[in-house]
Amino acid sequence: MPKATIRKSMWASFKVFVKSLKGHRLPIAIAILLTIGSALLGIFIPKILGDMTTIAVNTYPNIDWGELTGKAVLVIALFLGSSALNYGQAYILAVVSAKYTKGLREKILDKIFKLPISYFDKHQYGDILSRMSNDVDVITTSMSQEIADVSMSITIILGVMILMLTISIPLSLISFVVVPISVLVVGRIMRYAQKYFREQQNTLGVLNSEVEEDYSGEIVIKSNSYEDDALNEFTRINDKLTKVARRAQIFSSLSFPVTHIFTNLGYVAVCALGGVFVIQGRISIGNIQAFIQYVSQFNRPITEIASTTSTLQALLAASERIFEFLNEKDETPDQEPAKTISKVHGEVEFHDVNFSYIEGRPVIKHFSAKITPGMKVAIVGPTGAGKTTMINLLMRFYEPTSGYITVDGVPTSEMKRSDVRRLFGMVLQDTWLFSGTVEENLRYGNLSATLDDIKRAAVASNVNHIIEALPKAYHSEISEDSDNISAGEKQLLTIARAMVANPPMMILDEATSNVDTRTEQLIQDSFEKLTSGRTSFVIAHRLSTIRNSDLILVMRDGNIVEQGTHSELLKLNGFYAELYNSQFAEN
Repeated sequence: MPKATIRKSMWASFKVFVKSLKGHRLPIAIAILLTIGSALLGIFIPKILGDMTTIAVNTYPNIDWGELTGKAVLVIALFLGSSALNYGQAYILAVVSAKYTKGLREKILDKIFKLPISYFDKHQYGDILSRMSNDVDVITTSMSQEIADVSMSITIILGVMILMLTISIPLSLISFVVVPISVLVVGRIMRYAQKYFREQQNTLGVLNSEVEEDYSGEIVIKSNSYEDDALNEFTRINDKLTKVARRAQIFSSLSFPVTHIFTNLGYVAVCALGGVFVIQGRISIGNIQAFIQYVSQFNRPITEIASTTSTLQALLAASERIFEFLNEKDETPDQEPAKTISKVHGEVEFHDVNFSYIEGRPVIKHFSAKITPGMKVAIVGPTGAGKTTMINLLMRFYEPTSGYITVDGVPTSEMKRSDVRRLFGMVLQDTWLFSGTVEENLRYGNLSATLDDIKRAAVASNVNHIIEALPKAYHSEISEDSDNISAGEKQLLTIARAMVANPPMMILDEATSNVDTRTEQLIQDSFEKLTSGRTSFVIAHRLSTIRNSDLILVMRDGNIVEQGTHSELLKLNGFYAELYNSQFAEN
């Protein structure tokens, strides 16, 4: 990336980060004032200590203990006051940092819910999680430290400069000349380091995605003896992360020793020339003592600013990734005012629907169909025919490229997405249960359901006896990956969950291919109860399970090539008959 682009990106990230602190500016301003106050109180201590040395030297052997005691008390008071103010700013910034990052995580989660499904089809889950965890953690650990360090360092530099000039202008000029040189060198190093810090955060997101995929696909990896290849791919990404992180740290770490070299050269010159001035009587021994301390104080914040550049760059790189995600385009807003359906009958109609995931590559072409209330509609066809896409359009996960869909005569595009999705219950092939009790999982779609409601749904879906056999029945915990129950049991639980929700219509993605015959019969029986009296859409994988459907839509290359009942389609002796007979022959 060109240097000018890196500088522009850094500045843009900094401005966005500062703008995001809008709701916290008052406490941050108070913390900065406390930091400045703490620094100012500390600045006067070397001057007072120097005066004490001068008093002791000038009044020896009859030392003025009264004046020395007064100044000692003043020094102690300044120490205590500086420490109290410093603690105050640290406390405020810790609270601000915690609240800011809490709000940031909430914004990220809220953004996840607002993004269209298409975003998640194009981005890795691990990278999104990395932005919410790793990148936010970088900001949490860096923000309060950077605000305090920078404000204190600037205050000390300015305050010490003034006091140094009041003591000796020649010695001050020697100390000041190293500053622009250090800033110039460190600034050049920062530009190189920032490029690697940005790449480090991006590579970390890729690594997290790889870990997430390997973890979730562990069984597939083992069953295909893919461990070595998975490990090699992880090692490749991990090596890249190590290489980039090493370069970022090397460049950012250079800022400290480079600055230290220049500041120490100035320190040596001040000590040598200051000794000459004391001998010549141009400056008191107490003042030279104070000045040497001020040189150390003056150099320290410059060195600290240089050493914090790596932290600042990591913070900017992390904030850039976070705000890049937060600035992604939201799902198209619902139409206002939105239409509603007071009483759902279940009539669904597709009006010349066309759809493409990628422009110029249609998946659904001129799809029209009318489903009357209570019909059981099966959608069949080979892989890639557009079966799942039809469900995505029905649920408004995607919008048709042209044409529209109506429910009871109301276009779904004129309703709120949440209202459309509440019309349907979904039982998918990929079952999903969260970490929690069985009861909590079954109540997920209807929070007002009682335990009796849940038990009735479990009995109807043939899963009650399985639940009662668990150690704590309905209060039994399901693990995070729900690996303490079988695939068939998971499917029966999702059916029970849909029954508890009691939606007007159902969408079923049959999932009986990886279960035993008895469980398959239980699932089919549950499906029949679940769809009874409801308009339902079934994506059929085993054609033998949809013989009793009221309507079968046969899809091929995004088109409905045949439609009718099972017996009608077999009589046609067309594509459906070919599919059905091939499955029958295989079985």
